[in-house]
Order: sequence, then C-alpha cells, then structure tokens
Amino acid sequence: MNIVLHEPEIPQNTGNIGRTCVATGSSLHLIKPLGFEITEKQVRRSGLDYWPKLDLHLYENFEDFLQKNPGARLYMATTKARKSYTDVAFPEDAYIMFGKESAGIPEEILVDYEETAIRIPMIGDIRSLNLSNSVAIVLYEALRQHDFHGFNLEGNLHRLHWKG
Repeated sequence: MNIVLHEPEIPQNTGNIGRTCVATGSSLHLIKPLGFEITEKQVRRSGLDYWPKLDLHLYENFEDFLQKNPGARLYMATTKARKSYTDVAFPEDAYIMFGKESAGIPEEILVDYEETAIRIPMIGDIRSLNLSNSVAIVLYEALRQHDFHGFNLEGNLHRLHWKG
C-alpha cells in the first residue's frame, strides 16, 4: 500500500504516519510544500527509531507525483466524498491520498477523482479527524481487505503464558 500526504503541515502527524507505514510495509509519499523540515526532531521523535526503515518518496508538487507514478490507482480521502472508505475494494498497490491538516485536498484536484473519493463517516458537525488517525483507519481497512497478507497475526506475552 501507499500513503500519500499532500502538503502536510504538522511534523508529529507525519512522524506518526511514517511509523504506521513502517509497521504495515507501506510506502509514504510526501508532496511539497511541507509545513516543516523533514529532518525536524518532532518528525523523528514521532516516528521513533522506525524512520530510517521508512520507504519515503518526496515530490515537488502533485504533477511531479503523477509523473513519477504513472497509472497509480489513487483514492482521495476527503470529507467531501459521497462514499465511505468501506464501500470500495482497494487494490494491493493502492495510493491513498490525504490532504493537509488545515484544508484537506484541494478541490481542483478532487474534481478529477469523484469515483475514488472516500470519506470516514462521522456524526454531527465534526469537520475532520486527526490526520494520523485517519490514515490508520483507512490503511488498516485496505490491508484487512487483503487478509493482512504477510502480517504477524498472533502475539505472545513477554513474561507470562496464556492460561488457555
């Protein structure tokens, strides 16, 4: 899977998302301008010691992303979408794009992706969820659809043994 962040603004969110990408074997694609320097300690602190293991790709703008990823099946995560993220079947190599924290994905981009625009349902007049939470929700649904192929599905206790 591929997570695409369009002009992310908050380094801690990007660090958390990078850590999630490492844990899931997903690639992280960042489209500039970024609201921070990629070397900032907040990014590294949120990503812990996983950041060096991250498959990270940087792009100058959305057009640069499209040129370097021809044929990418893009899903646009936005509060403006008509269908839920659970209503689509994600291919194993999906690119799931999220917009910047303050404004989301620009409508100039969204209008070309009506069929693959997805939303996370929320109640009331809530504008949006935290970006790193949104990425985790949608990414894990996409991975669940592929039965978490290649994932550790069982955990072990560290000091004790299960009683069953």
